[in-house]
Amino acid sequence: MNTAEAPAILVRGLRKSYGDHVVLDGIDLEIPAGTIFSLLGPNGAGKTTTVQILSTLIGADEGTAVVAGHDVSRDPGAVRGSIGVTGQYSAVDKLLTGRENLLMMADLHHLSRREGRTVADRLLEQFDLVEAGKKVAGTYSGGMQRRLDLAMTLVGGPRLIFLDEPTTGLDPRSRRTMWQIVRDLVADGVTIFLTTQYLDEADQLADKLALLDGGKIIAEGTAAELKRRVPGSHVLLRFPDAANLHEATQVISQSAPGTEALTLKVPSDAGLSSLKVLISLLEQESIQVTDLSVHTPDLDDVFLALTGQPTAAADPVPAGAGHTAKGDLR
Repeated sequence: MNTAEAPAILVRGLRKSYGDHVVLDGIDLEIPAGTIFSLLGPNGAGKTTTVQILSTLIGADEGTAVVAGHDVSRDPGAVRGSIGVTGQYSAVDKLLTGRENLLMMADLHHLSRREGRTVADRLLEQFDLVEAGKKVAGTYSGGMQRRLDLAMTLVGGPRLIFLDEPTTGLDPRSRRTMWQIVRDLVADGVTIFLTTQYLDEADQLADKLALLDGGKIIAEGTAAELKRRVPGSHVLLRFPDAANLHEATQVISQSAPGTEALTLKVPSDAGLSSLKVLISLLEQESIQVTDLSVHTPDLDDVFLALTGQPTAAADPVPAGAGHTAKGDLR
């Protein structure tokens, strides 16, 4: 397989059961290299099981999964040598300094001492931890520990990272710093498989999302595409005076007054063609509009509408699945 052109992850008909309980019921995924993919779903939907299978922690009952160009069942060692896994709970050794943590990972990846020192210093600089690298990691803030945790994952140079709950417990500023780090990694060609309980995080970061429920993929696409699948999208028009507002209510069907004065709420799928039709109608009737804004449901609305549950708390990656070293997944 030509891994330069192949998807970073290709899954077909993946199934997994525990006794009579079906966890994954024939899921398909195709994730392009150099993108951010986010898997969402309620607790028990099968997210953790999916990550476990793709990172070779457990085997599937049926189906195929190719990760970083390697079949997970036929060549798990090659998969482990190509990926990184950063779990929800930090794998940082808090009794070691930041630099010592990175050097420990370099040893696990069988790097020479010289190469290990070079990689450690480069990552400390990349993650803005040069001064902190001299200090014991137990003194770090939550955001610093998460940055060090991700830096440790990168010691082996993985081109694909399973990133679980990267900003849980972080303050808003630290969250945005982590988001930028993730974007920078993808700009360098790294593929990110993201699970998160924060739907706004998936909205901000993911190029593509999939919603897993009952062991099946029930929706897949960009955040914008998923939002258009649930009702509630509308265009809000603001008018300069009551006369224009009144005329608009006469010619635009199914419109309703907005919550603010001189506004009109028009149901719409928020697509470009629908907007063109609306604008054309307003121009044809010479109706003056001072402002037009498009409102779509957020991912919370999508999640609730499609699963019947109000939030997407992500299942944790199993304990011990912190970072990968070549040939090992601990």
